Amino acid sequence: MPQPFDAGRGMGYNLPGDEARWWVRPANVVQATDSFYLQVEAFYFQGIYAKMDVVITNNTVERSMRSEIGVVNQFAQAIRENIARVIVGKEAVVDLLLVALLCEGHVLIEDVPGIGKTTLAKALARSLNCSFRRIQFTPDLLPSDITGVNVFNQKTGEFEFRPGPVMAQIVLADEINRAGPRTQSALLEAMQERQVTADGVTHPLPRPFLVLATQNPVELEGTFPLPEAQIDRFLLRVGLGYPDAAEERAILHRFREEDPLETLQPVVSADEVLAMGARCRQVFVHEAVEGYIVDLVRASRTSPEVRLGVSPRGTLALYRTSQALAAIRGRDYVIPDDVKVLAVPVLAHRLIPTTQTRIKGGSREGLVAALLEQVPVPVEENWDAQ
Repeated sequence: MPQPFDAGRGMGYNLPGDEARWWVRPANVVQATDSFYLQVEAFYFQGIYAKMDVVITNNTVERSMRSEIGVVNQFAQAIRENIARVIVGKEAVVDLLLVALLCEGHVLIEDVPGIGKTTLAKALARSLNCSFRRIQFTPDLLPSDITGVNVFNQKTGEFEFRPGPVMAQIVLADEINRAGPRTQSALLEAMQERQVTADGVTHPLPRPFLVLATQNPVELEGTFPLPEAQIDRFLLRVGLGYPDAAEERAILHRFREEDPLETLQPVVSADEVLAMGARCRQVFVHEAVEGYIVDLVRASRTSPEVRLGVSPRGTLALYRTSQALAAIRGRDYVIPDDVKVLAVPVLAHRLIPTTQTRIKGGSREGLVAALLEQVPVPVEENWDAQ
């Protein structure tokens, strides 16, 4: 049985096998002959906590899955509140960025200039205490300008690697479609392989690693559109959109005297991001919901309005993002509504409509919305019990 100790915030108990990362302050303690039951507040890493039930039998800790996901929910809420000190509204977009972060994916943002893409990326990086770099893509940008280059050091008589901006943990690739295909490929290779190669030497990228790439959907002159195979490598495609009248007034008031981004402090660490991501993969997905995901993807391949449907990479992306969304919403199981919320940002950019559909003015988002209407939604009387 665990021995009590003074944890500084009241009496607590060390839990065996946890490398002292957890300490618990019991709200109720019931000790039996061979077990020890606690209803506790468990503090994890840097102050993030979750209410949970703990049963210790024969020096082995058993925690409910719901309590583990509660930690992810607290983690996401801390980041949301911190970003909200800078960004007005856009809660749905922030949640999508958190989903991409926990899934270790990347995001393509298609929207007009001046709506806060850079500010949002900086606020996210500062909230996580992660390094941040912004790359302005231009037609004359070279691959080595992104990945880094070997430079001869006259003092040592050897070449040394000078890392490029892609070696940061959060990278904003602004107007990615203004660079040539070679430069685009250099960034997309780093996104996929999570490493860069200079003169035959491979350099791993830091973790977590998140690329936020932007495109201007209005001005296309002098651009190099991303091939469909490269767009498919982005986990999500989102748009910020203009703020409404009340939000725009709030922006005026918030930035009237100073920029709140300058005083923004980190609320979680990069290590916690990786730990929370691992917990998201433990979220339960019922076989009925799995079938719903597969049916949606397969319907895109047989639709007469679609020339090329979603690949298996898209199926896996929708599965993992649904797990992450459920976790940040405080659930240890996925429901069909999670899949519906993510269907457009995950699947729309992976579709290629037919020429006739384009002539009629059909959009990729409209095609996904039509699929959601056509594919039957699984119904369970009690998802929680499953």
